[in-house]
This record gives sequence, structure tokens and C-alpha cells, in this order.
Amino acid sequence: MWYQICIWFCLFLIYSFLGWCAEITWASIDKKKLVFNRGFLIGPYCPLYGVGAWLMIFFLHRYEKDFVVLFVLSAVVCSVLEYLTGYLLEKVFHTRWWDYTHRRWNLNGRVCLGNSLMFGAAGVLLIALVNPFLHRLLSMIPHVVLMILACILLFIFLLDLIISLHTMFQIRKSTALLEKNKDNTEEITKLVRAALEKGTKLKSRLLRAFPSAKFTLKLKVNPLKKVKELLAEIQKIKEKAKKKGK
Repeated sequence: MWYQICIWFCLFLIYSFLGWCAEITWASIDKKKLVFNRGFLIGPYCPLYGVGAWLMIFFLHRYEKDFVVLFVLSAVVCSVLEYLTGYLLEKVFHTRWWDYTHRRWNLNGRVCLGNSLMFGAAGVLLIALVNPFLHRLLSMIPHVVLMILACILLFIFLLDLIISLHTMFQIRKSTALLEKNKDNTEEITKLVRAALEKGTKLKSRLLRAFPSAKFTLKLKVNPLKKVKELLAEIQKIKEKAKKKGK
């Protein structure tokens, strides 16, 4: 049992690393220069890709012979995962880390058709070729060696995760402080970025990894205050009406 868990964890890290490679390749092509800083974590891996690969392997392996169905379901599964991840990160950290509103056929800026098509193609390759090959490769490693390696990698990954989450919560705190005096998302984004670029290396690294991040407002609406404002507006309208009547 533990041996199989170690294999699955190693597969998760491998797919997370391959996703990180895809991210830096795309970013380098887009910016026309080499980009190595991508993802939330410090290490060279993007866990979102590892989780996506897990989901496809667990739920879609039965369609390995039907490439059309596999393509469509892979696109759907990964797009839903990307959308939910983006939504949850926005709610928890008050920050939109990626934004596809400038691309055609996007859904609330969290997913877009181009990415979905790439997810579909990646799913076909993953299930039909890549995963069987990697699984056989890992199975060739002696059990004890693989389990020790997995434990070491797990410790490094968890340490990285803790440090990165701490940094993200610090960024959230910086956003919350500015919200007290500002009510414009664009202005807050500029001020937060300017402040964090002068902060620790971990904060500035995260900002460089997500250059299009937008720091959003967590609106705090006071119902009683809104009612008073509405009544005041109604009173003004009545006074103006009386003056016109005279």
C-alpha cells in the first residue's frame, strides 16, 4: 500500500514539474525571453498540473481507447479544476492570480477555450502514452529506495508549501490594510505591487511569477448604513419636489 502511495506521489511531482516546464515555455515564448519564475511554490513544480493529471488518470483511464471522448473529458475536467482553483484563490487571498479576459472564448477570465483545448490534447497523451511509461519506469526502482526518495521529496514539498502559503497570506494582509483607505481595485493593485516589490524576496518572487495578478476588494457592506443613505436620498428628492411645487 505505502509503496503504491509513493509511486502516486512521485507521479504527482513529475506531472507538476512537467506543468511547470510548460508554463515557463509558454511564458518565455510570450515575453520573447527566458522566464524561469512560474507558479506559487518556490520549487520547479505547479501542483495544479499534478492534481489535474491525477484526476484524469483516476477517472478517465477507462476511455484510453476512445481518443475523442478522452480529449473532450480531459478538457472539461481540467477546465473545471482551473476555474474552481482560480475562484477559491480569489476568495481566500482576495487576489486574481491569472486573468484570461483578454483572450477570446473565456469564462469570467478564469478559463479560456485555448487552454481547454491544450488540456484535452495533454489528457490524450497522458493516458495513452506518458503515464504507462512513467509508471513502468518508477516500478523498476527498488521499493526501499523509492520510498526513501518519496519521503525526502514530500518533506521538501511540504516545507515549500508552508513557506509559500505564509507569503501569500502576508500579501493578503497588505491588501486588507490598503482596503481601509482605498476603494478602487486598480489603485490597490498598483499600491500593493509597489509595496511588495520592496519587500522580501519571496513576496517579489511571487509577484514576478504572476505579473497579471490583480488585488481585489473585499467589499464590506453595512445594510443599516445603506438604508440610511437611501432614506437621505429620498428626502432630498422630496425637498426638491416641494421647491418646484412652490
